[in-house]
Amino acid sequence: MSATSPTLNHLPASATPGNAPAATAGPASSATGGTASTLGAAPEAAPVITPQAPGAPAPKPVRRAATGKVASKVPAAENTLRILKLLASRRGPMAASNIATALGLPRSSVYHLLGVMEANGFVLHLHEEQRYGLGISAFELSSAYSRQEPLSRLGRPMLASLVDVIGESAHLAVLHGRDVLYIVEERAKNRPSLVTDVGVRLPSHLTASGRAILAALPKSQVRALYPNAAAFTARHETESPIMKYSALSSHLDQVRQRGYATEHGEVTPGFGSIAAAVTDHVGWPTAAVAVTFLEDKLPADQWPALAARIQKVADELSIRIHGRPA
Repeated sequence: MSATSPTLNHLPASATPGNAPAATAGPASSATGGTASTLGAAPEAAPVITPQAPGAPAPKPVRRAATGKVASKVPAAENTLRILKLLASRRGPMAASNIATALGLPRSSVYHLLGVMEANGFVLHLHEEQRYGLGISAFELSSAYSRQEPLSRLGRPMLASLVDVIGESAHLAVLHGRDVLYIVEERAKNRPSLVTDVGVRLPSHLTASGRAILAALPKSQVRALYPNAAAFTARHETESPIMKYSALSSHLDQVRQRGYATEHGEVTPGFGSIAAAVTDHVGWPTAAVAVTFLEDKLPADQWPALAARIQKVADELSIRIHGRPA
């Protein structure tokens, strides 16, 4: 059984054959004190009315954005989520005016929405800075996401399919400090047991999984994780070739250029691994998919083909978590 990539199709509204050009009516508004309410509305949208047969009931107007896409039926809810996603993608709080500009929304709508979100704890207003950041309720959602183990639940069947195809063991790992933490392992039949059981932690600079994740991080972040020689450890008497930051940085450059990470017996002598990163919607590495095998059973010239299969699974998992594939 081979892993298949999910298809994400956003189907446009079907046009009615033979329709005449639609007549466009002006946008409706409800006035309070002479000021039109713009809460959560898309100002560029206008209702489109299609012709009707004699005696047929009048159709409901369909609101379409300027791009031709059907506008949301709940614009306030959609714009609230857009604001949360924008704030989550930034490294710091934002001014309301910058949020409005970035999302193409009226400032009045943004202020109204931020007020409701602040009252419910999803955003925090920093009065001195006149900026908005994520609130405690947003953090609670993040914690709930972790508790439900979505990566494990989504990744396990995908890794099982990969193992069925290649006949080698695979695992899924996340970064935890300077270590990788294994959250899924799919053992292939008639293959030796591995140290990468679920819950095991290993130094990230020694593993293919860790190197794939580190290569997708900003270099400044990697440097912060490895500030000095004491941050580097080895598992065996034979010292790893990566025992200082310059060696790690050079190796990660090769990983970025090649597109996948490798490891040669630095965790368990005689075993090699290949890994690719799973990335989120801003390209941040969320996890890594890896396959481990006896090196003498897989010639070096076959590694790129296996890496391509692993990368495909990593990309599929990135899509499943609404991320951005490599």
